[in-house]
Amino acid sequence: MARLVMKFGGTSVADLDRIRTVATRVKREVEAGHAVAVVVSAMAGVTNQLVKWCQELSPLHDAREYDTVVATGEQVTTGLLAIALQTIGVDARSWQGWQIPIRTDGAHGKARVDTIESAELLKRMAIGQVPVVAGFQGLGPDNRVTTLGRGGSDLSAVALAAALKADRCDIFTDVDGVYTTDPRIVPKARKLDRISYEEMLELASVGAKVLQTRSVELAMKQGVRVQVLSSFEDKPGTLVVDEDEIVEKELVSGVAYSRDEAKVTLRRVPDRPGVAAAVFGGLAAANVNVDMIVQNVSADGTTDMTFTVGRADLARAQSVLEQARGKVGFAELIADPGVAKISVVGVGMRTHAGVANTMFKALAERGINIEVISTSEIKISVLIREEATELAVRALHTAYGLDAAA
Repeated sequence: MARLVMKFGGTSVADLDRIRTVATRVKREVEAGHAVAVVVSAMAGVTNQLVKWCQELSPLHDAREYDTVVATGEQVTTGLLAIALQTIGVDARSWQGWQIPIRTDGAHGKARVDTIESAELLKRMAIGQVPVVAGFQGLGPDNRVTTLGRGGSDLSAVALAAALKADRCDIFTDVDGVYTTDPRIVPKARKLDRISYEEMLELASVGAKVLQTRSVELAMKQGVRVQVLSSFEDKPGTLVVDEDEIVEKELVSGVAYSRDEAKVTLRRVPDRPGVAAAVFGGLAAANVNVDMIVQNVSADGTTDMTFTVGRADLARAQSVLEQARGKVGFAELIADPGVAKISVVGVGMRTHAGVANTMFKALAERGINIEVISTSEIKISVLIREEATELAVRALHTAYGLDAAA
């Protein structure tokens, strides 16, 4: 008997018919003798509506009240799925994050999971009951509801799988696995049978929407085997595993893109020790994540500092930086939300030269200008104009030989 965590995303539970389909799939695993826990997202579109209401009332809203509002979507889904399971003869009970509890830190809107008290869930699972757990939410140090950030239900599922010592965490979504790139942009994209934690982490961090970044990070740290499957088709998905389980390592495994980027440039910043700490320390304190960073030093003792933040964090970042203008001493702040990040990822980069040149040449041949470049051991990312996103993805997918055979 295996112990499984099954996670269903928003499109998988978008309406009552799909919830019934999910219940049937869960029942199949229960009847096969497995001990099953389920994690669910809010129904498709619900969280977006809740977020929109918060933003319309106040763009710089209280993050604690934001969490109170947006966590309600998952509560509805847990109750509905528990009812659907009970209706077809499966013993089930809904659980909210605070009932288990899933304890988190106090970073409202982007909380990190600290501990999950799993004893009661394990006891229920041992007698055949299926816990239906609300993803995306937890309980902060002040006993207030917290949320884990967009896509946080993936993180909830992996964290629960680690706490329950599950044999596998199955993530059911609207795609049937991990592809070399977005098949909606490149019809010749190929589905991967397996991908390493490290590659999946890089792809998730640079825009691939299949799995949330922190969920992959946690899976790698805890050794949780993750499988990405379709909710709508009964066929094998993609296993996310340790690199040692992959025999043939591709030079490039995938091309990812993100339109959720904004570029910030600080002009004529004094070139002295402590300035970067003042800039990025303030952003960190406001829970604004900074990604790509470029600095150009001028002969006159000043520097231009360019970096990217999430587009949703741009207003908050501008507010923090304007408050720090006197301390930092920059002359001008330029915000540019019209950019996109394109990345190529592959563990094979460690042992092959010329990967970057292939990227730059392919983009240049199509007249696409590169604004910022950043690299890691298995990833190269560039910032380009947003309108060139699809052209860039198609060009790079072909340039690295990732197109599926006709």
